[in-house]
Amino acid sequence: MKRHSTSRSFASDNNAGVHPAVMAAIANANEGHVIAYGDDYYTERAVKLFRQQLGKDAHVFFVFGGTGANVLGLKAGTASHNAIICAHTAHINVDECGAPEKFTGCKLLPIVSANGKITVEEIKPLLHDVGFEHHVQPRVISVSQATEMGTVYQPAELRTLAKFAHDRDMLLHVDGARIANAAAYLKCKLKAITKDAGVDILSFGGAKNGMMYGEAVVFFDESLAKDFKYTRKQGTHLPSKMRFISAQFAALLANELWRRNAEHANHMAQLLAGELAKISRIRITQPVESNGVFAIVPAKCIPLLQQKYFFYVWNEETSEARFMTSFDTTPEDISNFIAHVRKVVG
Repeated sequence: MKRHSTSRSFASDNNAGVHPAVMAAIANANEGHVIAYGDDYYTERAVKLFRQQLGKDAHVFFVFGGTGANVLGLKAGTASHNAIICAHTAHINVDECGAPEKFTGCKLLPIVSANGKITVEEIKPLLHDVGFEHHVQPRVISVSQATEMGTVYQPAELRTLAKFAHDRDMLLHVDGARIANAAAYLKCKLKAITKDAGVDILSFGGAKNGMMYGEAVVFFDESLAKDFKYTRKQGTHLPSKMRFISAQFAALLANELWRRNAEHANHMAQLLAGELAKISRIRITQPVESNGVFAIVPAKCIPLLQQKYFFYVWNEETSEARFMTSFDTTPEDISNFIAHVRKVVG
């Protein structure tokens, strides 16, 4: 069995390895004994760095993975008779095996979106039955930043969604699996698209931006965070050796490593999109605003391309493929891939 590939694929930023600085941080944390379950120096430092980025009132909890971060964060802000509004492409709707509905008890109300983003005008029709006891009651608007289509919400768009939600006693949740890529694209601080934009609950991603594993659930309202330590434990996401997640986040947040990794991945996506756009039989379908490139590729060519470079087909009916770049993607990777595409597609 082939243990690993020397060539980098364009399937997912989850396929990338671990940034050397993060790997070094894990090794450095592997010294001696410290108190388990987060009562340690590494976790204290990581939380302090998060608060420097997101504001002193950010309440930060580390978990193992992105699905857990989304599910538990949403559970903290909902009751089982509530509903969660999201784009139909949202990770919580498509790629979490029904976990949000199973563990929160809430119904997801997906909105069909061409670009992964949702608007207030699209949400309004879902609120007609607020107060009617026979129907679920919308409680959370959940958006992905960057979206599953690689697009990015502007700060003003998030503020509009947050105000709309808060005026109706609702919450705004952000699935920030790729929030670093969004901030890098916008050239803004993380606080500008979280706390300052009115976000209530944030899933902050690390694994797609150079970490081995680990995500954070961040609350900007103390009342939501009050009982979360119990929710996290009951939800099986309390790491006993939390220092190894905390040390990774500390490395990522220190000296803007998170931004440099994201900027590089975004730049590689722009480079890839530019080269693909030169091939007449390929059509880019979405604005390239983060580290994802979506393109229509001749269907008969896809299996031939995948023999050498793995990637996912996003839409079988339209022959739309998704290509993801990572912090470790190189111009040479793209050049070699494009040469293969030209040979296969023509």
